[in-house]
Amino acid sequence: MEKAREMLQPKLNQEESDAVSRLHSVPSIRTGDNACFYEFFTLTGIRVDRVQPGFITCSFKVPPRLADRNGKLASGTIATLVDVVGGAVIHEEGLPMHVSVDMSISFLSTANVGDELEITSRLLGRKGGYSGTIVVLKNKATGELIAEGRHSLFGRHKSKM
Repeated sequence: MEKAREMLQPKLNQEESDAVSRLHSVPSIRTGDNACFYEFFTLTGIRVDRVQPGFITCSFKVPPRLADRNGKLASGTIATLVDVVGGAVIHEEGLPMHVSVDMSISFLSTANVGDELEITSRLLGRKGGYSGTIVVLKNKATGELIAEGRHSLFGRHKSKM
């Protein structure tokens, strides 16, 4: 935790710095899973707008804590969003999360601090325990495509029979 504080300190304003210094443990995002600090830090503020089988739409306003030195959304944040939202579209309640096998991301544009993004995840297909998803990040105001990620996951669950 101390290492995380050191890495984050230069980018945080005083209010954010105080909030990080009060952290003792980070709550888990996924039931039964020990989510990493970075995942929690990235996903705070994401709003799920619509969920259907094989389809999820979320909204996300880019906060300053996830920007690079130029005020643009960091590529690591985009990768985390593709990973988590791509995995969420295939998650089944009560079963363990799938593990990432492969992820490919095309960074097509940038997003600035304060931009509202629409994140859409769709199941491409399943074969056995293997699933493929696509995650698209767009600027909500302009419709500009920020990134597109393809995410392959594997999860072998025991039969319920």
